[in-house]
Amino acid sequence: MRIIYGFVLSLLLITQQLAHAQNGIVVFQSDFGLKDGAVSAMKGVALGVSPTLKLFDLTHEIPAYNIWEAAYRLYQTATYYPKGTVFVSVCDPGVGTERHSVVLLTKSGHYIVTPDNGTLTLIAEQLGIQQIRQINEAINRRKNSNESYTFHGRDVYAYTAARLASRTITFEQVGPKLPNEVVRLPYQKAEYKSGVVKGTIPILDIQYGNVWTNIPKAMIEQLGVKPGEMLRVQISQNDKSLYDKPVRWVNTFGEAPVGDDMAYINSLMDFSVAVNQGNFSEKYKVFSGADWTIVVSK
Repeated sequence: MRIIYGFVLSLLLITQQLAHAQNGIVVFQSDFGLKDGAVSAMKGVALGVSPTLKLFDLTHEIPAYNIWEAAYRLYQTATYYPKGTVFVSVCDPGVGTERHSVVLLTKSGHYIVTPDNGTLTLIAEQLGIQQIRQINEAINRRKNSNESYTFHGRDVYAYTAARLASRTITFEQVGPKLPNEVVRLPYQKAEYKSGVVKGTIPILDIQYGNVWTNIPKAMIEQLGVKPGEMLRVQISQNDKSLYDKPVRWVNTFGEAPVGDDMAYINSLMDFSVAVNQGNFSEKYKVFSGADWTIVVSK
């Protein structure tokens, strides 16, 4: 009986490991921009570990030091990649300090290599925490880089991610296991109460200046609004009111006259506001971040 139990336990462990097996894909995001060779250096390090890796970019246009936006871009993108994908997220204003360098394995089977500085706030909520390990830099650090203190993206994160994605190391060999907790940035979570929906503006649809919120479609539906009807939208930053107007609720941009304010559901199925063929953010000086609040009612 003990032999059978041991066999079953081993089989379950192998099955779990296969479910989260690395697939050779590494996805990079950073606040480095593309004006110099920083991003290319990270990719060069990864290919030096294994030239068969498949390397992709999420974005390198995160505003400098904006950890919140790094957190959101992971939330926005990670689920579209297959299980076993390794993400490298480097928005690290505290580089070289005591913040932990970690690899998070989500319950969905994705790996996130990053400083634990708030970047994992949303992905931990969205996909759950299977396990977290602190990177052991005595093993998982680019050779001869010990005297470099300001480019962990290249020397630690890209290197560790490549070793993990290529199965040069197992997840257990990343480093010591940590408690299933991450540093979390505070923000206004979406809520519905007495005919009023409240949330935050985590990000802009930056190309067009549309305002995206964290309010899900289901909460707006609780208001009982129909396409073509008006919603009252109030936007503030740190309790300073910047926008308070009726806005037409539509399914598509074509249902609103050009130049009109409109409210709609974006590609992530969240409530958004825009100026049809205009830039809502520029027009009303509304931006994004955890300090922004949006309130919607009929």
